[in-house]
Amino acid sequence: MTLKQTPLNAAHRAMGAKMVDFGGWDMPLHYGSQLDEHHQVRRDAGMFDVSHMRVVDMRGEGVRDFLRYLLANNVDKLQSSGKALYSCLLRPDGGVIDDLIVYFMNEMWFRIVVNAGTADKDIAWMIEQANVRAPQLQITSRNDLAMIAVQGPNAAAKLWLALPGSQKLAEGLKPFNAVEWNSMFIARTGYTGEDGFEIILPATAAPSVWQSLNDAGVKPIGLGARDTLRLEAGMNLYGHDMDETINPLEAGLAWTVDLVSERDFIGKAALVTKPRTRKLVGLVLQDRGVLRDHQVVHSSHGDGEITSGSFSPTLNQSIALARMPSAVQVGDIVQVAIRDKMLAAKVVKYPFVRNGKGLI
Repeated sequence: MTLKQTPLNAAHRAMGAKMVDFGGWDMPLHYGSQLDEHHQVRRDAGMFDVSHMRVVDMRGEGVRDFLRYLLANNVDKLQSSGKALYSCLLRPDGGVIDDLIVYFMNEMWFRIVVNAGTADKDIAWMIEQANVRAPQLQITSRNDLAMIAVQGPNAAAKLWLALPGSQKLAEGLKPFNAVEWNSMFIARTGYTGEDGFEIILPATAAPSVWQSLNDAGVKPIGLGARDTLRLEAGMNLYGHDMDETINPLEAGLAWTVDLVSERDFIGKAALVTKPRTRKLVGLVLQDRGVLRDHQVVHSSHGDGEITSGSFSPTLNQSIALARMPSAVQVGDIVQVAIRDKMLAAKVVKYPFVRNGKGLI
């Protein structure tokens, strides 16, 4: 199978990246040291190629009404141009088709960013629902666009240096807001728990912007550090912490679901009627070892499973997200089956790290 390539593939190779198959994409795992890259983002600024993610533009009369029904979160919260909202796309039974970010641009145009591995499935689902409820809408997969994330405490200063003229428009952006500038779409969002931006831009312009960022001292960061950064920040990864068999209430995503307003949405009835028996919790290993995905966790209230686990470079200890029985509480000591041993872990509130500082 031929791997798909982002517009920055040649740039990664020129920078000495170790490339791997990531869901059918040829992507950089690291550029030498995953550990150094992790600390680079926590302490300074790093850039990620996230062009494998898909931008979907939804345009037409009645697009807001359609998104009220399509998404679990309520787009009525979006009233100013560029404002963003995190939400889940649900099946009728409440299972998570994908998690996404939706931006309100105007009453005829909303922009949605979905995950790479689920993009085709997501778009097919959107079109299927629109054919029934809003056939007038245009749903366009923007394969002509690339996406670069710049993250870290010095992300803003170095972005202004790399893109002269961008500061005037973008420095006043609050988190989860975006602005159009020249041919770019600059959003103050990210997946690391640090300040930063995600830049959506024409694919043809991506290599020159990547180089400009590099020249400004923003170092390239691979998928390895991206995963430890997002885990420390307590951010869900689709296919690990949630999928179509898990509803958002059991994936730590109740805050992304609006059950208060009277509007109906796909999956609402299932969420309202189905009792929640599990929840997502944070774990910190008390013994020597490393927490990994799918390890079984034993508690006095029943067993659970680690959904995302790794060593935390910032905290210098092993951490995890785990789906456990609802009765499990912060402060409980549980037992994790690691190889042929049972090791102690403490249940904690996540996120584990925010803005470079440990929270546990």
